[in-house]
Amino acid sequence: MKFTVDKQEKYCTVTLHNEKLDSTIAPALKSELVTFHAEGVKNVILDLSEVKYTDSSGLSALLVGNRIFSEEGGLFVITSPTEHTLKLIKISQLESVLTIAPSLEEAKDAVFMNEIENDLKSGMNE
Repeated sequence: MKFTVDKQEKYCTVTLHNEKLDSTIAPALKSELVTFHAEGVKNVILDLSEVKYTDSSGLSALLVGNRIFSEEGGLFVITSPTEHTLKLIKISQLESVLTIAPSLEEAKDAVFMNEIENDLKSGMNE
């Protein structure tokens, strides 16, 4: 699996450099996401702009990322999905489950809004 990582204070951006997100790539992606979570990363933006094909294994990896980061109030954002990937997400009725942003800037905005909401909630509970 080819990818680059850009770690910021509030989030980590992972850009996949593969044309396919399928059974050959999905296990490695899941493993990386679990590792980021274990390292204390709260929010991940997954840039799929270079991924032209996704299958059910790829969707499974996206769901794993969504689950592990949202469990503790973090956010897993998929950004720049191609038409094929977006179509598969819609056919699988996952557009209401996954957080999808059309651009990297909008994904970053979603992360910051989530952080603000979490801060407000924790302030109310104190």
